[in-house]
Amino acid sequence: MNALERPLPRSDAWAANASHSTVRYCLQAEVEPDTLCRVLNLFALQFLTPHSVQVSQQEDWLDIEIGIGGLSWHRAQVIAQKLRNLVCVGEVSLENLACLELAVV
Repeated sequence: MNALERPLPRSDAWAANASHSTVRYCLQAEVEPDTLCRVLNLFALQFLTPHSVQVSQQEDWLDIEIGIGGLSWHRAQVIAQKLRNLVCVGEVSLENLACLELAVV
């Protein structure tokens, strides 16, 4: 593989015909030096690049918001469950931004 070539994104075999949307993950995680690496690595392993990442520290917790597009709802939920399985993560919520935009209109 050439260093300039990007691998193709992984397809979602369970929801291949599902529409893709933009989602936002909101999570609280422990303040540890490797927390952000662990969280973002779940996306990197699937060749996904978030379009936004916001982090703020509140005492012993990091409040993290990650926005990413091009996911089926099923795949977004699977990633949310993987985030919940990380030892450093306390809570995870998932929002479908396409649904929120329709509700505002």
